[in-house]
Amino acid sequence: MIVEIIFAAGCFWGVEKHFDHFEGVIKAESGYVGGNYANPTYDDVLKYRRLKDGSKIVNYTEGVKVTFDNSKVKAKTLIKSFWELHDPTQANGQGNDIGNNYRSAIFYTNDTQEKAAKSTKDSYQNLLIKNGYGTIVTEIKPLKKFYNAEGYHQDYLAKNPYGYCPNHATGVKFKKERQKVAFTKPLGGKEIIVITSPNFCPYCEKFEADVSDSYKGSLPMRTVLASTLKGFTLDTQLYATPTILFIEDGKEVIGHVGYMDSKKFYKTLGAFKLGEDSKAYQVAFHEGTDAPGCKQYKIFENTPDGVFIDKLSGEVLFDTRDRFHSGTGWLSFYKAKDGAVIERDDSSFGMKRIALVSKTSGIHLGHVFERADGRRRFCIDATVLEFVPR
Repeated sequence: MIVEIIFAAGCFWGVEKHFDHFEGVIKAESGYVGGNYANPTYDDVLKYRRLKDGSKIVNYTEGVKVTFDNSKVKAKTLIKSFWELHDPTQANGQGNDIGNNYRSAIFYTNDTQEKAAKSTKDSYQNLLIKNGYGTIVTEIKPLKKFYNAEGYHQDYLAKNPYGYCPNHATGVKFKKERQKVAFTKPLGGKEIIVITSPNFCPYCEKFEADVSDSYKGSLPMRTVLASTLKGFTLDTQLYATPTILFIEDGKEVIGHVGYMDSKKFYKTLGAFKLGEDSKAYQVAFHEGTDAPGCKQYKIFENTPDGVFIDKLSGEVLFDTRDRFHSGTGWLSFYKAKDGAVIERDDSSFGMKRIALVSKTSGIHLGHVFERADGRRRFCIDATVLEFVPR
């Protein structure tokens, strides 16, 4: 079942990015919530304007509407992550962002969410007290109205990777339940092993939030303790966490000690899975282009019903229902999956074009063009995709 919940935890850019990559989350949208006047703008919310009739107003807070499939992720999981994401004991602000438009809040849309919000609040309050924090001031209310923010706020940090994104988390975490594994053996073929710590490890948590929680790629990824490894041949010394190992047939090919952001992870995964000399790697990371009518195009042009996914992250990008035969020699679609790609201006080779990149992995996918009939053509390189039958 597809449902919605709204979270407010300071500047909405970072909150949107945080929830957008959760498994089971369909989309996260920035907006304004919790006020009592109509059609707020960003300028209105920042300046906290009075109503024209002079009556008292309640200002909006910057919120993020999270639309998710509750058969894949539970509201309670998202709510617990919300508590950990920011400092819910700070009134009317987060960090240096001061004002009631940055206040902490949860706006629920059903009874299950309300119960989960209140029960996790009580549990988290106990954890905060043990760690020297004060009282949670987060509003927990039913949703009345959510207004989408202006277009330039949507996917802001995806469009501006080095944009403003402060971390206001307290560092206090709910206890994680990890499956007990006697030992971890090689699966055979290529796989990814993430070495984590049995104790609290902030950079392990950050890697999970930024990378592994959203990873759906075809290469298996396992997060384990170093003490469980058996039968692997490793060159990297396992002295710190996280350590990310790219393994083939039980032997380490690439090892990295310490945190990796998503950009570095996917570029390393690209070298491991695709090979740095491959056409797919050149397309993905150097904005190359497949030859028209290439072998992979011919395979993908006439697949059965299904979806095309990011070859590295596994995220669904395009659907055969939106595919058409353009006669150009490249895969053509009328649209991409909502929220799956980012459009960027491309002025290379003296042309003005719109380039497409995958939102999860950042790899280059192709370009989008305007057709004579007014529809758009998403012109996509086949070598950076994988096909999954419906």
